[in-house]
Amino acid sequence: MKTKLLLLLCAALVGSASAKPNVIYILADDLGMGDLGIYGQEKLKTPNIDRIGTEGMRFTDHYSGNTVCSPSRAVLMTGQHPGHVHCRGNGDENAFALDPGMTTLPRLFKNAGYATGAFGKWGLGHTDLEGNPNPMTHGFDRYSGWKSQMIAHTYYPNFIVRNGKAEPLDGKTFVHDLIMQDAFDFISTNAKAGKPFFAYIPTAVPHAAMHAPPELHEKWRKVYPQFDSKIGKYGAGKDDPCPPVTNPIAGFAAMMENLDNQVGTLLDMLKELGIDNNTIVLFASDNGCHHEGGHNPEFWDSNGPLRGIKRDLYEGGIRTPFLVRWPGTVKAGSTSDHLSAFQDILPTMAELTGQPVPGQADGKSIAPLLQGGKQPEHDHLYFEFIRGKSGPYSARALRQGNWKAVQLSVKNQGKQMLPIELYNLETDLGEENNVAAQHPEIVERMARLMDEAHTPLKPAKSK
Repeated sequence: MKTKLLLLLCAALVGSASAKPNVIYILADDLGMGDLGIYGQEKLKTPNIDRIGTEGMRFTDHYSGNTVCSPSRAVLMTGQHPGHVHCRGNGDENAFALDPGMTTLPRLFKNAGYATGAFGKWGLGHTDLEGNPNPMTHGFDRYSGWKSQMIAHTYYPNFIVRNGKAEPLDGKTFVHDLIMQDAFDFISTNAKAGKPFFAYIPTAVPHAAMHAPPELHEKWRKVYPQFDSKIGKYGAGKDDPCPPVTNPIAGFAAMMENLDNQVGTLLDMLKELGIDNNTIVLFASDNGCHHEGGHNPEFWDSNGPLRGIKRDLYEGGIRTPFLVRWPGTVKAGSTSDHLSAFQDILPTMAELTGQPVPGQADGKSIAPLLQGGKQPEHDHLYFEFIRGKSGPYSARALRQGNWKAVQLSVKNQGKQMLPIELYNLETDLGEENNVAAQHPEIVERMARLMDEAHTPLKPAKSK
């Protein structure tokens, strides 16, 4: 009898140790480093998003995949760095940003036996079309969100897309809440079935139009009545309504409170479902803050000490909040200055799910760091950005240690490059003092590394 009990106990312990962790990756849209309480925001509170960091790890030197939406998401999905992905700007809805032959992030999870779902702004093509643009092509079992990146500028679209099919709305439905409910249902269903899951939640908040639930908007209008004369406007294409917003300052605060409340609901749900200790929750932003739709990043100090915003390759355009929570594994209340980026997520998840790292990946797994082990370091991180149809790039940048090189082009057209700027982030986090003239040998090295990191841009193969 004792032997039998011992065997059962051993089997239970082995099963527990080998249990595949659920993964929830929440991606905010155009959220600055200074927009969260845990990174210094003082005018509004984000206690639930902050919980991911206070109950886990807060990163100080994490970088997005690019300075705008589509290429940043392409880096996240493929594990390629910004000089290798098939998408380096926001043009043409990026229908060929992903190669169906690649093992993307959702495909990796699917190969490991996970249920996979995406809920929000895909940003890599029209989600109601078959083939390359559709998230279902690249490994997601379920999708709920906007038809396209352009339409995701509004929170009152004419359609919600579920699993490749466009379902009509009345143009007055706040779609963000519908999408989040679909995400909650996906998590609950798979948790109750004992199925490991990957839930990717690329919310559009706080991007573009400053739409928010009316009751929260009215609450914040009472806090900031001095901005009631301001009207925030933005477009979402010719057919989908994108109503103007009275007092977009209040709109931004209301959007953030609504998202924070929903993150709280999600974290509480994990405990109620009994999967809290076996679920990794990650939170980041696709790039730096924006000034669209009446949003005022200066009022909110959205970038904190960083220079630049969305569409810049200065720190404010590409350094992002990054929080990771995994109770019992990631040390609560810890902070890391490890140099990391979106391309690291794919190899991290490959290691945590026991999968081989896909051949196209450039990143380094941060699983050792999360689990308290010795972490391999990047020698450098490279960035490039194409604005409109300029090329081969309109700006490029490279960080190596505390050194940061930035090179812009005349009128952002990519035809004539300006001299390389050089900053020491250890003493000049705000990139105010260009020391290129004092360190020509470092500039030369950074230029060589940038040249080596760049490959010609080619669209991905179609399916």
